[in-house]
Amino acid sequence: MKALTWHGKRDVRVETVPDPTIKEPDDAIIRVTSSGICGSDLHLYEVLGPFLGEGDILGHEPMGIVEETGPGVTHVKPGDRVVIPFNVSCGHCHMCGMKLYAQCETTQVREHDTGAALLGYTKLYGQVPGGQAEYLRVPQAHFGPIKVPEGPPDERFVYLSDVLPTAWQAVEWAEVPDGGSVTVLGLGPIGQMSARIARHRGYRVIGVDIVPERVEMARRHGVEVLDPDEAGDVPAAVRELTGGRGTDSVIDAVGMEAHGSPAAKFAQTLTGLLPDAAAAPLMARVGVDRLAALGTAIETVRRGGTISISGVYGGMTDPLPMLQMFDKGIALRMGQAHVKRWIDDLMPLVCDDADPLGVLDLATHRWPLDRAPEAYEMFQKKQDGAIKVLLQPGT
Repeated sequence: MKALTWHGKRDVRVETVPDPTIKEPDDAIIRVTSSGICGSDLHLYEVLGPFLGEGDILGHEPMGIVEETGPGVTHVKPGDRVVIPFNVSCGHCHMCGMKLYAQCETTQVREHDTGAALLGYTKLYGQVPGGQAEYLRVPQAHFGPIKVPEGPPDERFVYLSDVLPTAWQAVEWAEVPDGGSVTVLGLGPIGQMSARIARHRGYRVIGVDIVPERVEMARRHGVEVLDPDEAGDVPAAVRELTGGRGTDSVIDAVGMEAHGSPAAKFAQTLTGLLPDAAAAPLMARVGVDRLAALGTAIETVRRGGTISISGVYGGMTDPLPMLQMFDKGIALRMGQAHVKRWIDDLMPLVCDDADPLGVLDLATHRWPLDRAPEAYEMFQKKQDGAIKVLLQPGT
């Protein structure tokens, strides 16, 4: 089969690799019909190379058709149309019993003291082959695959793999009071959907981004938007819009890709130039992030408010303004999305022909798998208005 494989910093290639096979009774094989490129994939493309192996298959936002199942898989069968959550969870351990599926004790990567294994996402998370490929082996398929209806286009459902559950959890964790307000920092796919979900729940939403295409898309969906280049001091601008207090909550949908942290950017770049054997322990023990977005969130949220972090951070020595956080009484919630926890909330919305979350207005590019390297470069450089790219094997 063809699959997108990693070979080094900014070096991904579509290659022919062996077809996946059933290895465990609870495995399934799916034929991938759509697979998104996520902002988190750009961390692999740019920063997290020391934790990848040459030839690793990328991608964690797939959906497709079940081709084969092991004897332990009974809730889906060959021919079913399914979405695959990005976290690999068993559904029956202590953490899964608490619906903390991203912390599944069956698939936790204890070698690195990390949570549940993830599709296509480094040695830190199990080095499980990903879904930017023609076929995918799905571990723990007795629990993971989400069956979806036939008929509507993939775009109606593919975001259930990551984007929608991550955005739903971001809003849930933000604990916005009824009729309250939330600032969403970063209007990429997660920020777009977080803003739409918050609007759907009746909250006032203020989005923040500098990319014109993202700003325009958010405004199409009724979001107030601040452009930092125009607003200048974002926290001050938000306070001016909210009676001097700041919003009840802030969602940081940016993470370590934030602009405005030159020292951390230099440290990340320098680490990326080291041999993997030296870079991996350095990143794991003394890594730093670009904290501009989190700093903005801390300044923007009202006293006693909540910050919800969905943007990925990876540092171990990040300095936080603890005095300010303590003085303001800020609550902080974060983590990988517990995908299946939120599916019952989301499925009626994505199946609604009225498309209340605008899932059909997110993808800006739909390309065949063969063009994946070009798509990564375009997405990383924010060219051609790229907001969300879907790869479609077989087209």
